[in-house]
Amino acid sequence: MTIDSASIARKRLYIQEVVTRDGFQAENSFIPTEEKIALINRLSRAGYAKIEVSSFTSPKAIPMLADAEAVMKGIERVPGVEYTVLIPNLKGAERAISVGVDEFNLVMSVSEVHNKANLKMAREDSFIALSSVIDLAHANKIPTNISLSTSFGCPMSGIISLDDLMNWIDRFAAVGVRGITICDTTGMANPAQVQAVCEAAQSKYPHLQWTLHFHNTRGMGLANALAAVNSGIDRFDSSLGGLGGCPYAPGATGNICTEEMVHMFDLMGFDTQIDIDALLACSKDLQSLIGRPLPSQLLMAGKVDKLHTAPCQP
Repeated sequence: MTIDSASIARKRLYIQEVVTRDGFQAENSFIPTEEKIALINRLSRAGYAKIEVSSFTSPKAIPMLADAEAVMKGIERVPGVEYTVLIPNLKGAERAISVGVDEFNLVMSVSEVHNKANLKMAREDSFIALSSVIDLAHANKIPTNISLSTSFGCPMSGIISLDDLMNWIDRFAAVGVRGITICDTTGMANPAQVQAVCEAAQSKYPHLQWTLHFHNTRGMGLANALAAVNSGIDRFDSSLGGLGGCPYAPGATGNICTEEMVHMFDLMGFDTQIDIDALLACSKDLQSLIGRPLPSQLLMAGKVDKLHTAPCQP
């Protein structure tokens, strides 16, 4: 696979941050509401296209995000940035409407066994429930996105076939979602598989807003992002410092790291509109907030233009 530098020069890529939802939901200690708000405010000024603020799931199910309303009400909403939230059901949708979110992000798994583990219901039941949420969103003129988890593979049921994935893409396209996120929830995708999926999806539904969501479980996150770009994708979810992971996917590690992905795209000549230095500062402070090092290699090594003093000669 080759990347034509002439064709990608200054191509606009849209980076969508998920750390305050996907990253914080699995933390053992509650991140104070004011700290969440302060981080989102910093990220809002760093050049993102979209920030996934929180989840309107039951506080009993995800206690780490029990302050979703307070966070949405407290953030400074920067023009040009979309503030999306994860919506599990009608009750969550009604809560989100009350605080004026910009987008509903819905979720279900392409894998039946993963959907039952994660959402406690069969895929068909998820689709019926989410269709009602989509109807409510349409009535309130709120755009909807569906994130299809385990789009490439599931550690409990194996590789997902393109036919199975396209079946669910077809069904959600038919009920009027604005966008679809193809999620490598368990880090099982490879670049060839990513290219095939992206080309098939975009070819059939060129009008939809397509996003790719990668995890770096097996070290292929950046390679898969390049394969997606080479296939025409221009939107990516990522998590500051690589924080995150799916608790219902054995062996899964964190999301693709925002600063590493942005650094790579910037070096290649893409236009991410992200302030990489601001990202690195946020990532460094996030380590202090959660009390442990993040898996970001860029945070450890620094950008490629970081120079060092030559060692003293004997």
